[in-house]
Amino acid sequence: MDWMIGFAILIVKLGVVLVGLLLLAAYLVLLERKFLGRLQIRYGPNRAGKFGLLQPLADTIKMLTKEDIVPEAADRVLFLLAPAVVAAEALLIFAVVPFGASVTLLGKKIPLVITDLNVGLLYVFALASLGVYGVALGGWASNSKYSLLGGIRGAAQMISYELSLGLSLVPIVMLARSFSLLDIVRAQAHYPFILVQPVSFMIFFISAMAETKRIPFDLPEAENELGAGYHTEYSGMRFGLFFLGEYVNLQVFGALVAVFFLGGWRGPFLPPVVWFLIKILVISILMIWVRGTLPRLRYDQLMHLGWKVLVPLALLNIVATGFVLLIIG
Repeated sequence: MDWMIGFAILIVKLGVVLVGLLLLAAYLVLLERKFLGRLQIRYGPNRAGKFGLLQPLADTIKMLTKEDIVPEAADRVLFLLAPAVVAAEALLIFAVVPFGASVTLLGKKIPLVITDLNVGLLYVFALASLGVYGVALGGWASNSKYSLLGGIRGAAQMISYELSLGLSLVPIVMLARSFSLLDIVRAQAHYPFILVQPVSFMIFFISAMAETKRIPFDLPEAENELGAGYHTEYSGMRFGLFFLGEYVNLQVFGALVAVFFLGGWRGPFLPPVVWFLIKILVISILMIWVRGTLPRLRYDQLMHLGWKVLVPLALLNIVATGFVLLIIG
């Protein structure tokens, strides 16, 4: 019976996380459109429902009912699979993200994480790297010049910034002495790591924005150069899956910033899950604010920042952290 109860709890946790991610992604779109509208002195969506609150539902119905077109010269199988790769890798990362310590139900202690892997951080990077395939395959399989250029740009950008993203977290692992995301949160019981690793936080935050391909790092889409980049030829819900992957990734990196630098679910007065959601929303709003403020980088500036600034800075930070830990014993 124990294994059946454990399996049922796992299914419930999977369902709650999946529904929560999809709902939050839908309303992050609305939040972004409203927030950017205010920054640009306009209203944003305000027709579907009161204050535009039904706009995500209207957009979902629109994408589900639009015709799904496959270009005649496209590689049909890869063209159809690419959006699923982007959306699936973003959703699967949340399998190891802890959103609370544990709750007691029917005398049984239930951890608020789908699974606690002792190599959770490596699992996150392994799945994050798969997003490159979705972008590259979507661009190549469309058999379009604009899509191909967007796919090539996206692959080069994501591979480049994965390096600085990974190196920025080496000092965090050195401080926590574990690859488990739960252990990393527990190691911040006395203070969040952002206080002792601000350089790591800065490198991780910039690299995360580049990995999510958002302004000022939206070179794979660049609408005034490439139409819509790697997903130019997509329509209907397949375009919606690319869109969903972007906003789930926004939540993923918000959650990872919370776990690695902001103490995870820790906070006074409010329940742990609420604190975790607040931190995800704050990081997401910060990324949206950056999008509404900064212009797009040129491609040479993008690569210069990644390879000549962030990677050397991350390596220096690793050396400095190791030196300090050696001195203090």
